[in-house]
Amino acid sequence: MEERDFFDERPERKMATLNCPHCQQSAEYEINWLVRTKKRNVPPRADERDRARFAKARSYMIRKDDLLACKNMRCRKRFEITSVQSVVFTE
Repeated sequence: MEERDFFDERPERKMATLNCPHCQQSAEYEINWLVRTKKRNVPPRADERDRARFAKARSYMIRKDDLLACKNMRCRKRFEITSVQSVVFTE
């Protein structure tokens, strides 16, 4: 079985305050995340190895955005998101 069989996926947007490295201006940005929530029960076609993997599985979020455009009209340069983790466990 694949890892996706153990989780329900849904997109989510969260706000974060980030600083542009070019113009040094702080602003609120929406960051896209993929939220994977662990299912309540083991899928029916799982064997013993899959049941052990399911027992260890935890719900988590993956950051989908790597680059953002600065909101300052004079700057508008793209910059990498380095201050926000790329994977966050939610349990």
